[in-house]
Amino acid sequence: MRRRRPWKLAAALVLVAGAVVALVASWPAGSRAGGDQVRTVVVTMHHSRFEPSVVRVEPGERVRFVLRNTDPIDHEFILGDDAVQRRHEQGRERHHHGDVPGERSVAAGQEAATTYTFPAALDGRALEFACHLPGHYAYGMHGLARVSGG
Repeated sequence: MRRRRPWKLAAALVLVAGAVVALVASWPAGSRAGGDQVRTVVVTMHHSRFEPSVVRVEPGERVRFVLRNTDPIDHEFILGDDAVQRRHEQGRERHHHGDVPGERSVAAGQEAATTYTFPAALDGRALEFACHLPGHYAYGMHGLARVSGG
């Protein structure tokens, strides 16, 4: 009669599980599996700066920005061309609830998200993202989304 060795089965399961975890970990961050093709990019607001300050995107790509405010003060994330940035720098609108793609307010210590589709016509150009709360832009709270198909 053959004796069963459950520890061998357990060891085999651990090896298989480890291989699956390694495979999933090797997938690119924000992989675009599925039909929606949305990539997730995490942007941290820390010491009144955006980290990362430069994000690379492809023309036509849809990106979900997860915005993490680790500061004890409120911030905003405004993504757009020069006209958008000027309008927000001079404007009075101080709360963005997500109804406009690429615009979002983030309370101190909180997290929010916004989704933006980068037009194909922007290939080779960049859009700025910035915080326009009083003094924040001047302090250096802005970054770039570089659009490049190659």
